[in-house]
Amino acid sequence: MSDFVSSFWSVYVAGLTALSILFCAFVLWANMTKKQAGPVETHGHVWDETLEEYNNPLPGWWKWLFWITIVFAIVYLAVYPGFGSNKGAFGWSSVGQYEKEMQTANEKYAPIFNKYAAMDLKAVAADAEAKAMGERLFLTYCAQCHGSAAQGAKGFPNLTDSDWLYGGEPETIKTTIQGGRNGVMPPFGQLGAESVKDVANYVRSLSGLAADGLRAERGKAVFEQNCVACHGPEAKGTPALGAPNLTDKVWLYGSSEATIIETVTGGRNNRMPAFQEFLGDAKVHLLAAYVLGLSGGAKQ
Repeated sequence: MSDFVSSFWSVYVAGLTALSILFCAFVLWANMTKKQAGPVETHGHVWDETLEEYNNPLPGWWKWLFWITIVFAIVYLAVYPGFGSNKGAFGWSSVGQYEKEMQTANEKYAPIFNKYAAMDLKAVAADAEAKAMGERLFLTYCAQCHGSAAQGAKGFPNLTDSDWLYGGEPETIKTTIQGGRNGVMPPFGQLGAESVKDVANYVRSLSGLAADGLRAERGKAVFEQNCVACHGPEAKGTPALGAPNLTDKVWLYGSSEATIIETVTGGRNNRMPAFQEFLGDAKVHLLAAYVLGLSGGAKQ
């Protein structure tokens, strides 16, 4: 009940629980004491010409099963939390169990994690045992976005190539995992549909894609006036800002004219969550080493 600021809710939940149990007990008691007089009536439902539904009471064994569930509920609420703010006779809580399991795990695995935490990232990335541990961490916490093979998806970077938005140096990768990233591409729809289409063709031409030459020429001027602040005068990106290189053939959302127009018009907003507080230094170190190894960075 720690999420509620008033003790009223504890009383409310406890009262509602007690009334529910009492109501179930009353219904069962009423059905066990009610006498059946005269012939049994039907509900008026007939199937297959002669199959009728009679208004018979529940079998005795079925009723006693319900009584057992009520007794079980009372015993359960006495020994475990669930009856308002009552902590139960055992003092058990899911938080307490989690902390106990974490403590047991830390005592068992901390020496292993600490051994790798003291090693250089490249050395950790080259270690077979560390790679297996890093892979398990990746599949648990990162595969939802980057895929189990780490090859990304639309809007989620491929971690197996050599293209990095913020840089692929070992410590940079670790910083990314620790604090997360929030990449923002502002919208430029205010330039107008024609200018946006022009700059889209210019951007496509930068990486050798098919483009309208006249539009690309006009788009170059639009790019120089609005885009070089982030992507640089040569359009090779700015890792400090997470602005991508537009001259290679790597595209986060796709390289079609329509997709680029969509990006320029509405902008993009990507967020990579931070894992430092949740995983801790040692696990982040292993995870960073694994990601480094995916792109061959451990061999450089």
